[in-house]
Amino acid sequence: MLFSDILSQNHVIKLLTESADKGRIPHAQLFIGKSGYGVLPVALAFSQYILCRNTGGENKGGQDRCNVQCNQYNHPDLHFVFPVVKSDKQKHPVSKLFLKEWREFLTLNPYGDVNDWYTHLNISKKQGVIYKDEATEIVKSLSLKPFEGGRKVMIIWMAEKMNVECSNKLLKFIEEPPKDTYVILITEDENKILPTIKSRCQITRFAPLNNEVIKNSLVQNFKVDPVKAEQISIQAEGSFKMALQLIREDNNEVQFEQWFIKWVRTAFKAKGNKSSIIDLMSWSDMISKTGRETQKQFLNYCLLFFRQALLANYNVDSLVYMKVNDSSFKLDKFSNFIHSGNILNIAEEIEKAIYHIERNGNSKIILSDLSINLTRLIHQPV
Repeated sequence: MLFSDILSQNHVIKLLTESADKGRIPHAQLFIGKSGYGVLPVALAFSQYILCRNTGGENKGGQDRCNVQCNQYNHPDLHFVFPVVKSDKQKHPVSKLFLKEWREFLTLNPYGDVNDWYTHLNISKKQGVIYKDEATEIVKSLSLKPFEGGRKVMIIWMAEKMNVECSNKLLKFIEEPPKDTYVILITEDENKILPTIKSRCQITRFAPLNNEVIKNSLVQNFKVDPVKAEQISIQAEGSFKMALQLIREDNNEVQFEQWFIKWVRTAFKAKGNKSSIIDLMSWSDMISKTGRETQKQFLNYCLLFFRQALLANYNVDSLVYMKVNDSSFKLDKFSNFIHSGNILNIAEEIEKAIYHIERNGNSKIILSDLSINLTRLIHQPV
């Protein structure tokens, strides 16, 4: 992978390649940032830079055969660890058993997150873990002599998914790594990494992508209308993964709008109205029968709608880009009920619902609870 193919992150790339050019590569590094910021693509490109002994800040000019192997993610000295799940067939799963699927995932969706990975494996109703058996495989793989070039690299993706036993075994390895062996841990949540591991790693933090970078990529590579691309780049909040998701969601926007309008209208009437509560339960039941990915996309749409209403309420018209198709629903009138006194609580309730849906909670109960809370919050005074 060429560094020039990665969206932005030029400052991080410069620091990494300069450290390699000077022969000062830390044996353990921790990359921190959301998947949509391009953390994994940078890790892949930097691993190639190390293994193929490329120079000049780009993956060119080194060992041609090595560069070809890295571009196909099958270099014998490039190792991967990622979350996997147990099944009836795999009682002790480790990453090497899923390498075919992993290479497909990297090719199709290098900016994808852990939920995209679960969807790719068709295990969206389960949660992946990096088990203690993986630590044994890591030590085994990296203790062997390199096949080519004298260096080895291990990328541990979503390192926060390591269980305690795996983390403790990895800690011992990081403390005394073999010569010319490099470990890159990638995490979205540094607080879930053992402090003892974190303290032994050089930390690199990734910033959100610039809106203009996302917009230009959508226009050039995905033929998105420039006006629409600008709207998506704002909604994406620096995440290219989110931008791609919003492109896919565009076809669902009318349906999501209908669900949202019905929801808030019913919630507004539900205060002291038993029949409306029954209608909210029916609404929750209807949404719960859709797929979990659709539920998450819809709730993110709701979050966006509430934020737009808040901006409209405070007359920040330059940032209000959402257009309502239903002529009977007036955003300016609805926005009067979304203000500083309730927006944080509304957002927190929606994000909590998304969190539990991602973890296979009962969707009907989650959405019912969210709906009842909304009836209270939407009437909350400033």
